[in-house]
Amino acid sequence: MFSVQRFYRDRRTISLKPEKLTPTASWLLRSCYCHSGRDVVLQPGGQKTPNNQVTKRHKKVRPPCQPVLDHFDQQYSQELGDLWTSARSVLLDSNTWQYGVMLNRFTAVTGVTQLLQSQGFSRFLPQKDVSQLLCDVRSSVSSSTYQAAKDYLSSPHCNSKCPPVDSCPQPGCTTRSPIQELDSEPLLTLPRPKLQCYIHPYPVRFPSQAHRPGQLKQYYLLNAASLLPVLALQVRDGEKVLDLCSAPGGKALAIMQYATPALLCCNEPDPHRRDWLAKTLESFLPHSLNSRVIVSSQDGRCFGISEAMTYDKVLVDAPCSNDRSWLYTSNSQQGEQRLKERAKLPVLQAQLLRSALSAVRPGGVVVYSTCTLSSSENYAVVETVLNDFPEAEPEDLWEEIAIPLSKYFTFSPAHPGHGQTPLKPSLQPQDSSVSSNHHRPGILVVPQPGKTWGPMFLSRIRRRK
Repeated sequence: MFSVQRFYRDRRTISLKPEKLTPTASWLLRSCYCHSGRDVVLQPGGQKTPNNQVTKRHKKVRPPCQPVLDHFDQQYSQELGDLWTSARSVLLDSNTWQYGVMLNRFTAVTGVTQLLQSQGFSRFLPQKDVSQLLCDVRSSVSSSTYQAAKDYLSSPHCNSKCPPVDSCPQPGCTTRSPIQELDSEPLLTLPRPKLQCYIHPYPVRFPSQAHRPGQLKQYYLLNAASLLPVLALQVRDGEKVLDLCSAPGGKALAIMQYATPALLCCNEPDPHRRDWLAKTLESFLPHSLNSRVIVSSQDGRCFGISEAMTYDKVLVDAPCSNDRSWLYTSNSQQGEQRLKERAKLPVLQAQLLRSALSAVRPGGVVVYSTCTLSSSENYAVVETVLNDFPEAEPEDLWEEIAIPLSKYFTFSPAHPGHGQTPLKPSLQPQDSSVSSNHHRPGILVVPQPGKTWGPMFLSRIRRRK
């Protein structure tokens, strides 16, 4: 009889030696892959198209797995109401799917940036302007340091673009800019525009880059919605961070683009997925970060005991019923088997979230995320753990993320379940639907025509001091 323990062992197990996967274990491993570089449809062999042009080449759309589609129709029409009809049309037509291009700040990307812009790509995370940077630090630094930073940021040499914290001048140079001086101030992290992701309004494909030994890749292809949990995590330079379910590594890379933590522990117990994770990190991060970024193989449910109150931030990108991939299960029998196992996932997800909340220090933050629309794996998991963990307190992401990014993503504003029809996703600050969503345990990105990002659920929880 299949148990939750065996399910977890098959998908995310600690193993001292690789072993041949059974057919069941193989599809279980594939099913938990969230949208990242490997899901992107690229040119044959990963080669660039003539003249480095992106393409709109359509591929043959695979037929959906009927038992899975029937189950989704029944569940999501109730949970999402009218949003499901349009989300369904997006999920069933992969030729409409959009993809993001996250640049790698650890290597030269000027040529890539110019190419992206020439092909109609644009940044969906705008850089902060000078006034915002100064506003962010004014209350945290001395008047002399603030004035020095103001002069530096206003100078033509800065152009509103601060150097990365780990950037280094010419060898032997010991001059420190006012921005570097800011870092010496206690309890201060200056927000810098490091994380850069480009998106296109149409479902074009940007060519992939082959692995080149000794050279870092310039960009990572991903579903742009997968960056939202990283934005919600708000990692600061010098913090200790745990990525509890790290493979294939896209969110770990995004964390390193966003900030320079003192430690990033990337945990992945399954040996095959861990190899994939290690290769991803090797392809994008320089050797100088080897002491900061480590790969762990623990059972994620054990961190709460083995490393209690150790980390400042913890990301739980939990294994889930990936809606995009499950819709295209190869046959009906396999689809029905997946649906049977789906009901057991919330137990595992809640265990991982509890472990994360125990592993984070008092005052620290945990972000829980999935790439499914299912309320039983999203809101229900968070609410269950909150009821059992009195030290945990959910934080509002509606005004922080949903409203500012409503231009790019469609967020479901109504609480799922109970047979209610969600409100139309109008996200203007004066809209009544905004106030009704304050203090929600999370937000959900629903794929829609023209905004095909997601599914992506995220919830931020702070452990009280």
